Amino acid sequence: MFFILAKTVTFLLLPSNVLLLIGLAGLVLLFTRWRRVGTRLMAASLLLMALAAFLPLAALLIHPLETRFPPWNPARGAPDGIVVLGGAIGPALSRIYGATQLNGSAERVTAIAKLAREYPKARIIYSGGDASLFANQGREADYLYPLLESFGVPRARVELESRARNTYENAVFSKALAKPKPGERWLLVTSAEHMPRAIGCFRRVGFPVEAYPVDWHTGPRLQLSIGEKFGSRLAGLDRATHAWLGLLAYWLTGRTSAFLPGPAAP
Repeated sequence: MFFILAKTVTFLLLPSNVLLLIGLAGLVLLFTRWRRVGTRLMAASLLLMALAAFLPLAALLIHPLETRFPPWNPARGAPDGIVVLGGAIGPALSRIYGATQLNGSAERVTAIAKLAREYPKARIIYSGGDASLFANQGREADYLYPLLESFGVPRARVELESRARNTYENAVFSKALAKPKPGERWLLVTSAEHMPRAIGCFRRVGFPVEAYPVDWHTGPRLQLSIGEKFGSRLAGLDRATHAWLGLLAYWLTGRTSAFLPGPAAP
């Protein structure tokens, strides 16, 4: 039930969808006796879209998440294991074209080649199932090996966890597969904006991990600018809103250790 609600509620609360629904509601009301209300709703929709396009709202929302955990410091020594979270592979398109198709979170996957080369003794787990609402898109993990082989990474180097549909299940099923021993050091690879929620889930299930963030959209220092492409700004706002809604939902349902997890005390 949580999985279905999370998918549907998040979809309805994304800024682009909210603004579109407001505009459509206004359009419908133009043909009723509430024409004045409809005009105001359409005007509000257009104004808010313009603000989302020109103001750096996405950067303001996403920067605190992306800087919550610093880049991993290799000076601490080689890890015993590495967990890479899915979300970078499009199973439906991969099936259609017969080749692994990556999306905007591709660095989650490309990091595997780098880490496999730098830490040849570390175990590597890739956790990615079918995250679609109706479980009809295919499992991400099923399309990982061909891509890794093109990177020169043999199949035996990476273990697949293909049941997880969301971040909490990533933590549960990865722990079951990894069976981490006391004293072992495991890295967690995921997008920087997603790292707080992911770390919180792994802490909740008792799987201590060290953050290895990738796929940044903002720099270490927040830089605000006006303008850029309308679509990219609105997409960024959707992405940032999705990340914050995920943190709130997981915290309210007890799936994360804190609302905004941060680095563990040394």
